[in-house]
Amino acid sequence: MYSSDSSSASGHAAELRAAAGRLDRRRFLTTTGAAAALAFTVNIPLGGTAAAAEAGATKITDNPFTLGVASGDPLPGSVLLWTRLAPRPFESGGGLPPARFTVHWELARDEHFTRVAERGAVDAHPEFNHAVHVEVGGLDTDRVYYYRFRAGQWISPVGRTRTAPAKNARLTQLRLAAVSCQAYHDGYFTAYRHLADENLDAVFHLGDYLYEYAVTATGGARAYQDIRLPAQFNRETLTLDDYRLRYALYKSDPDLMAAHAAHPFIVTWDDHETENNYADDTPENDVPPEEFLLRRAAAYRAYWENQPLRGRQLPHGPDAQLYRRLRFGRLAQFDILDTRQYRSDQAYGDGWQTPGPESEDPSRTMTGATQERWLTDGWRASRATWNVLAQQVTFSQRKDRTTADYKLSMDSWDGYPASRKRVLDGWQAAGRDNLLVLTGDVHVHFGMDIKQDFDDPASKTLGTEVVTTSITSGKDGVDRPANWDTYMQANPHLKFYNGRRGYAVVTLSPESARADFRTVSAVTTPGAPVTTAASFVTAAGDPGLTPA
Repeated sequence: MYSSDSSSASGHAAELRAAAGRLDRRRFLTTTGAAAALAFTVNIPLGGTAAAAEAGATKITDNPFTLGVASGDPLPGSVLLWTRLAPRPFESGGGLPPARFTVHWELARDEHFTRVAERGAVDAHPEFNHAVHVEVGGLDTDRVYYYRFRAGQWISPVGRTRTAPAKNARLTQLRLAAVSCQAYHDGYFTAYRHLADENLDAVFHLGDYLYEYAVTATGGARAYQDIRLPAQFNRETLTLDDYRLRYALYKSDPDLMAAHAAHPFIVTWDDHETENNYADDTPENDVPPEEFLLRRAAAYRAYWENQPLRGRQLPHGPDAQLYRRLRFGRLAQFDILDTRQYRSDQAYGDGWQTPGPESEDPSRTMTGATQERWLTDGWRASRATWNVLAQQVTFSQRKDRTTADYKLSMDSWDGYPASRKRVLDGWQAAGRDNLLVLTGDVHVHFGMDIKQDFDDPASKTLGTEVVTTSITSGKDGVDRPANWDTYMQANPHLKFYNGRRGYAVVTLSPESARADFRTVSAVTTPGAPVTTAASFVTAAGDPGLTPA
């Protein structure tokens, strides 16, 4: 039995309200009582500055690498390595005192570390909850490397990563996976175990890495018989400590650890890393924006601490620039979006609604003006064969019925049609070919053609959208959900629809993009096999999905 925390959700809310009363909207200074109350700092140690005393790593008596290792955001000749020291991960502080610990790292050309390419040491700061982010440069391009960490007598598991190709490299193939939505309480991360065995260059996580919802002592749908989780997980996440502990729960899963150790991840958040369906500073629930922004600051801080992200993505209070661009030679440019932090509030109170003047207001935005301009400017400058948009919510239109009284999801791009039109107009103005949108969020597999006018099936096809299903969210699912026939008839651009759990594998070449929709038969019981539910191809220069 793990130790429990008796703090209540109402107690956390009171703490947030007390902190919010001490500062003006969007003011998060280290000198405020709010920062102290929430135990997060804007002025965190960088460039060797230390805010806490150093402790000898030799004094760590239990294995501190309980949450595994990870890598991410590969660049030509550079990788980002991650781990976190947490000998007792389900305790605040991970079972370590508020002190700095030296962590040594090695990067090698072989998994036995007989040919070490780089090595060094980094401090694990208590201000970062003893997470470390190591940016290693000066490496070969487009090369597999192996890495590990050491703290005192303890050596981490070995991770495998890969640098990006050189800027002008001509690649014959690039294999990536898209994953999303991994509610711990909805089942086992079996899909990640299979993902770890895939031959991939990178994994794109498109949001909902964790959920803010309560996890019972028996792990919800996992229905544990042999362990009991601490009571601190059986409540909604609100404070920095809540979010940190929830990441510890998720990252302690062996299947997720295996996937991170096998491939570099390129991550972006959606809503549940903070709160369901929030929009900029507007929360789902009726609380003041100042109070919600304190919660958002805590969530963003914990997200950065627990993901393989570079220093430039470090949050400052409730703000973080997560959108960014990666290039893999001349074959692919990846634009990773943030469709939560800058969006207009959902129209008509959110949910599925009849579209109208409010949702169709041309001033509404999904990305914010700055990110939108950055995206379209990047397309104009791109010389890649494939321009891949990695983002969160469904981009293509989804009518819920075949009749004229159809409704659309106000949380997806359907609730922001003017924003979508500006993006697609920018795509056409850039004069590029081969738009591929990767999407998560909706817990099903979709394969869709992106139309110039979704209300006219004969209009020009501008690109392809591959929507990956969830890892667990929605529990086991079915191959054909109850609305399968309706969706397929109401949306002629929808070419594939499957409701099982799993992930999508996309293979890019100069000639085509192939999408393999992988599914597992169950997640409420462990060990289910993986199958390919369907495969589709879109030819370079000829957008539109066809069965492979």
